[in-house]
Amino acid sequence: MSRVLMRLGRFAARRPWVVIATWAAMCVIVLASAAGFGKELHDPFEAPGLDSHAASELLTQAGDGDMGLGADVVLTPRQEGVDFFGSPEARADVTEAQAALAKLPHVLGTSDPAGALAKGRQAAVGSGVVSPDGTVALVRVQYPDREDLSAADLERLETVLEDLRDTTSLRVEAGGDLHFAFEQPPAGLSEALGLLAAVVILLVAFGSVVAMGLPIGTALLGLAVGGGSLSLVAYVVDIPSWATMIGAMVGLGVGIDYSLFVLTRFREHLAEGRSVEDAVGLSLATAGRSVVFAGGTVVVAILGLAVARIPFVTAGGVGISWVVLVMVLASITLLPALLGLAGHRVNGRRRRTEGVSGRWRRWAAHVGRHAVAYTVGATLLLLAMAAPITALNLGFPDEGTMPESRTERRAYDLIEEGFGPGANGPLVIAVDVAGDEAVLEPLADAVAADPGVAEVSPARVRGDVAVLVVEPTTSPQAEATHDTIARLRAEVLPDVLAGSEAKAHVGGQVAVFADLGDRVQERLPWFVAAVVSLSVLLLLVMFRSVVVPLKAAVMNLLSVGAAYGVMVMVFQWGWGASLIGLESTVPILSFIPLFMFAILFGLSMDYEVFLLSRVREEFLRTGDNDEAVVRGLAGTARTITSAALIMVAVFGSFVLGEDPLAKMMGLGLATAIAVDATIVRLVLVPASMKLLGRANWWLPGWLDRVLPGEPVPARVVHPDAGPADAEQPRAVVPA
Repeated sequence: MSRVLMRLGRFAARRPWVVIATWAAMCVIVLASAAGFGKELHDPFEAPGLDSHAASELLTQAGDGDMGLGADVVLTPRQEGVDFFGSPEARADVTEAQAALAKLPHVLGTSDPAGALAKGRQAAVGSGVVSPDGTVALVRVQYPDREDLSAADLERLETVLEDLRDTTSLRVEAGGDLHFAFEQPPAGLSEALGLLAAVVILLVAFGSVVAMGLPIGTALLGLAVGGGSLSLVAYVVDIPSWATMIGAMVGLGVGIDYSLFVLTRFREHLAEGRSVEDAVGLSLATAGRSVVFAGGTVVVAILGLAVARIPFVTAGGVGISWVVLVMVLASITLLPALLGLAGHRVNGRRRRTEGVSGRWRRWAAHVGRHAVAYTVGATLLLLAMAAPITALNLGFPDEGTMPESRTERRAYDLIEEGFGPGANGPLVIAVDVAGDEAVLEPLADAVAADPGVAEVSPARVRGDVAVLVVEPTTSPQAEATHDTIARLRAEVLPDVLAGSEAKAHVGGQVAVFADLGDRVQERLPWFVAAVVSLSVLLLLVMFRSVVVPLKAAVMNLLSVGAAYGVMVMVFQWGWGASLIGLESTVPILSFIPLFMFAILFGLSMDYEVFLLSRVREEFLRTGDNDEAVVRGLAGTARTITSAALIMVAVFGSFVLGEDPLAKMMGLGLATAIAVDATIVRLVLVPASMKLLGRANWWLPGWLDRVLPGEPVPARVVHPDAGPADAEQPRAVVPA
């Protein structure tokens, strides 16, 4: 692979405009195609085999109108002490609001609080759309499926709501599925902040505008091609819309990091007196090889999400992996072309000597002298950070966890105050009556008698499918609500339907996310085992060592565990939550642990590969493990630190957004990278390698014969290179 990469790098340096023009053309074609006929991305949150999925299929089969999107418009008098029962003006305003909402395009119908109020207090409260105290009226606006709608429908709804606020005496708030489907955060803000931080870090690290601009330019063009093409990839795999946000977050970080690794080696080779073309080729043969293996590890780790057997998670993993793959291609093709054009200008006016740093060399030697203390101390610190993982609570942050400045949060609070906490998360029981509708009455009575149920609506029957809407006594996020769902499935429904051919399933959004959380907890151990095993195999092939891959896997598990622990502390326990804009504690999104592990395990391997590749080169050159560790760390520490700072800045910028998903991913990834690049990579790795000595590179003879390829050379020498390259590596790997 090294020789192939060397030839690729030399070609890109000789023909830079050909490579750059090819990438520019791809970018134009991809963006134009995506704008012209790219597929709209959706957010399906279901998984086959779950009880909630079976309920959804029954509802679809019955053509239930509630299967489309909905908006909950909440109305309440602005004036204190006024209610709908005693105020004709307030009732008239409800009628006006209801009529305006019903006229909106694509609206299939609305609930009728105005009609219920006209029939008197008892009828109004019995309708379920007017609160018992008469202060809250709920207009449920029913839309068709998302495929028939667009963001314009949300905009039209918001325009009508704004008009009602101006023309009526009512306070008007709204939330629901329509907002969830089409509400978008401010575009590009987090990415822009991350890029700005990356620019500053690169300028400080390299002291050159050109050296700063090359990784940024490579990452941006790669992200335009990779991220921009996701709507085209969606024709093959149903990519969820949130994959674009995570893809941009990860793609931007790895794109800059990979380019940084290659750029650092390029400056080293220039400092050795090599020509620009030779420097590019050698940089790609060494650092470029590390980039390919590191990127491959990230892709393999993320594609391992398929083990979870949750289709939308797998599809999201495919989208993110595609972006990472494009970033790897940009780093080994586009960047070498840009380096060939830039030449010695990457050094700027401040010509720093690249390579082994005296300061980092002293640090590596210090860690080596106190290897036992640093190994024990770093391990205990990571275990302490990971300890809160035992309290991990999987769920779904809903509108009740949004900032109070959002209308969705205000609508959520009004519904809870007026109708009870369970009104924000009704359960939907879908019943296949199998021709026996007589089971419905005892079924409804049994469900209503459950202590976790506040109310059961009359059954709606369509063919052989009946629908019962159940309001729990507790909020969607409460553990008691999940207990109610489990009890209905395990006890209430089977007891009533025993001896009958009828079957019932519990669905609704709350049940869906409860089921997804259970599926994640069930599949997580298998997923972790699959990702770790594949990553170990990749590193085994690259480093031809048994100990190095196993040690890397253990240390990366510690990094990921520490990130999980910090997420629990912040999002569930509320430690420092206000610092990142959280107004209340929230559960960890059910599929976040899967994505976090896949992405973090892969990214942690990036630094592992970059550091150990350098250590390996030094070991093959000298045969001295201790000196190899010192020189390897001293030669890569500044680059790893700069790369980690950039990654932390990019990921950390997403914490500033309003979306809890972005906050969780941003904080978790930033924490893990910071831990990995400091505690693990600069302390635990060199200390443990010092303790293990030459055993780090142990490889049984039989395995050496089975593995493909040869030991990594310390320098890959071009046939035309000069005397400076005459030194050949010594193959000193012990059997």
